[in-house]
Amino acid sequence: MQDWLDKSAVELGVAIGAGAVDPVALTHAFLERSKAHPLCDRIYARLTEDRAMAEAHAAKARANAGQRLSPLDGVPISWKDLFDTAGIVTEAGSNLLKNRVPDRDATVLRNASAAGLICLGKTHMSELAFSGLGYNPSTGTPPCVNDSEAVPGGSSSGAAASVAFGLAPAAIGSDTGGSVRIPSAWNDLVGLKTTAGRLSLEGCVPLSLKFDTVGPLTKTVEDAGLLMAAMEGRKPFDMRGASLKGRRFAALQSIVLDDIRDAPLAAYESAVARLEAAGAIVEKVEMPELVGETGAMAMAGPLFPGEVYGLWRDVIEANPEAMYPEILERFRLGASFSAPDYHAAWARLEAARQAWDTRMASYDAVLAPTAPILPPNLDRLNSDSDYYKTENLLALRNTRVGNLMGLCALTLPTGTPSCGIMLYGAPNCEEALVRIGIAAERALV
Repeated sequence: MQDWLDKSAVELGVAIGAGAVDPVALTHAFLERSKAHPLCDRIYARLTEDRAMAEAHAAKARANAGQRLSPLDGVPISWKDLFDTAGIVTEAGSNLLKNRVPDRDATVLRNASAAGLICLGKTHMSELAFSGLGYNPSTGTPPCVNDSEAVPGGSSSGAAASVAFGLAPAAIGSDTGGSVRIPSAWNDLVGLKTTAGRLSLEGCVPLSLKFDTVGPLTKTVEDAGLLMAAMEGRKPFDMRGASLKGRRFAALQSIVLDDIRDAPLAAYESAVARLEAAGAIVEKVEMPELVGETGAMAMAGPLFPGEVYGLWRDVIEANPEAMYPEILERFRLGASFSAPDYHAAWARLEAARQAWDTRMASYDAVLAPTAPILPPNLDRLNSDSDYYKTENLLALRNTRVGNLMGLCALTLPTGTPSCGIMLYGAPNCEEALVRIGIAAERALV
């Protein structure tokens, strides 16, 4: 069974369907590997052993009867600790929610369970999902697979680590400003950010209701497509026959290349060259509506902190000592923005979205480096507040473009450790983006 633990979710699903893998033995093996792993307590907030084994036995019975519910029926995955699990503690990485036990599953978890997926456990995350670094001194900081002294990226930090360290074949996270894509990139995984509103947020501990999205962190693009379909509660879409020949990509120049470090830039340029070699047409495109004091990126100031503090203010101010000070300060920034600031920012953002849609309509996807930096050093983040602030904001800058523009987005490994290339897709066009991503994945291997 150990030979199967490093396979993709799709490979495991195929093997279960062929009778080559027993879901009970597979789930037990993942649980035992996790419990024996020296970093397990930094990756999983808690394993859900009883639930996992009960679901595995049910999956085995269906497989034996030829009644599997989906291509991933019997495959165990991990869940970020902001997705409600009935009768199981869900704390969203914060002592503000310590020992919180919901009475029902989040909708996306219910849908995934109805497709036969098995819940292995709940993974650590940045506090209340409000950091792209993955550093959480309150409940746990997961490791980065490429640098033991660095953070893994957040806020879906444990989700990425669970896959990268072989403790789950795939994971489910959330993305408000980059929280699926940054940890995926820094741990050499595929990460899919879905369009806001595409997947249900019911039963997810919120950060920003207008920007929160649910997405998978996986080993392959096909895994991501199947998991999205499962969480949406529908049949998988056709992912066959993907090709880059004649596909037109816009290589975004505005914002995303500013202050980029050497390794991410070289990895990105190499990845773009390989896409072109596979037949893609790549054109440099500017987006001036993103830049400047009234540009879309500046609107992140009033919009993100304004909404998240409005949502959490009463809970936070009732017990501020329970929070990590850097995260507390980020939340409290929202108090400095007025209602007119917030609504003016939305008006400017909507205008920028219209400009984006017009300029990018003729392209199959828009390209950018996933992150302009490598994973920052953990000890320095803990001792240098200015370093924490600058690295956190820079880490999320490129991914935030997709959230502000209302897009779906996909990050792929480039072959350079902790360096990803991102493909932005049009809103609610995840199927087309995944198909392009499968072709791009082949070109980047």
